[in-house]
Amino acid sequence: MRPGPRRASYEVRAGVFDLVCQGRSLAGAAASCGVLKQTAWRWWGESAPVNVSLVQSAVGGAAVIAVEAGGQPDGKRRPLTQEDRSAIAVCLRLRVAVQTQSGAGLGVSGKPMSLQQIGDLIGRVKSVVSREIARNSGPDGSYHAGLAHLAAAERRGRPKPFRLVENPGLCRQIEEWMGQGWSPGLIAAVLRRDYPNVIMNRVSHETIYQALYVQSRGQLRQDLYRELSTHRPRRKPRAGGKRNTSAYREAFTIAQRPAEVEDRAVPGHWEGDLILGANGKSAVGVLVERTTRFTILLHLPSTHDAETVAAAMIREMSDLPDHLRRSLTWDRGGELARYDKIQLELTMPVFFCDPHSPWQRGTGENTNRLLRHWLAKGTDLSLHSRGDLRKIAASLNARPRPTLDLKTPAQALDELLTNQAAA
Repeated sequence: MRPGPRRASYEVRAGVFDLVCQGRSLAGAAASCGVLKQTAWRWWGESAPVNVSLVQSAVGGAAVIAVEAGGQPDGKRRPLTQEDRSAIAVCLRLRVAVQTQSGAGLGVSGKPMSLQQIGDLIGRVKSVVSREIARNSGPDGSYHAGLAHLAAAERRGRPKPFRLVENPGLCRQIEEWMGQGWSPGLIAAVLRRDYPNVIMNRVSHETIYQALYVQSRGQLRQDLYRELSTHRPRRKPRAGGKRNTSAYREAFTIAQRPAEVEDRAVPGHWEGDLILGANGKSAVGVLVERTTRFTILLHLPSTHDAETVAAAMIREMSDLPDHLRRSLTWDRGGELARYDKIQLELTMPVFFCDPHSPWQRGTGENTNRLLRHWLAKGTDLSLHSRGDLRKIAASLNARPRPTLDLKTPAQALDELLTNQAAA
């Protein structure tokens, strides 16, 4: 029988790749190493993480390969050099050799080098080595220092195009959703869900904010920042002291709430607050259910004293079934001084947050921020009729929520009531 073709060694294949990275054509590198041109092309397709045309476009390979000669200035992250990648390639090759000989029962002593040991050798952490191998290995999993360096240089090319400049259709979709009160974070989550495998059809929330606050970056309308809940034309640093809260009559404290309220396992536990208008002269009451995030708005057209708030709350919540009126948590505000009347009429205990701790009813705070899209700060909220508030609540309850796996509060409440009726 005729012997089969002799398999070229790793060194021969590496020699071809080295010559290509030095500026030689693939055919010329193959001839210098004594292999067929077709074989060299097959090797390149199997093991190279970049297209050969990239190498040929570089002048002698130096324009791409010699990206950096040393480290970065102090305080900046140092990219891997070609010497680092050469050390990684040698260590990986030694590891393969040790594993192969050990598996063949040749009695090789010692263990293959770990990623941690390779990192220690080149002065980098293990995660850097792991990412380098994952990103710059060829389709067959092999790692070649020159080709890895070339692939890294190709990806590092700057400036990269801003996605909202090249995709006007995506800009129009973002404008439409923001007009419906959607936040940049929600838009980014929905785009990730709808286009899991098409990266050019989705953007991060930070990209949207950059397009809003730096008008040269993107094709979004210049006035689109007005659709944000804050309505700010520019970013504001996170700073400031604690909010002052008014005195309240002592009652049940938040520490006395049952454990089922905290884990949201049982529906029917509500959080409430007031959204104030210009100079605190007008207000809208907000009630949000913790499990489904379903929201009810209280119409307070003339005043928002304790008697008016209690009457509006009793009117809106009386139609709810008993199992959806388990408790209410409120901030320490004088508007709920008639909590005793609410507890008696609705048979629902009322709990109060600790002093200066509105964050303890975080669901309500988040809901207030979303409602500012319609109930803007500094405006007269008494102009909104009861019908207007019901439309606003319906819009908010039809808004997908990441915390509900992008279901709407209305859908979550409907599923809850349907399941309980079936049970």
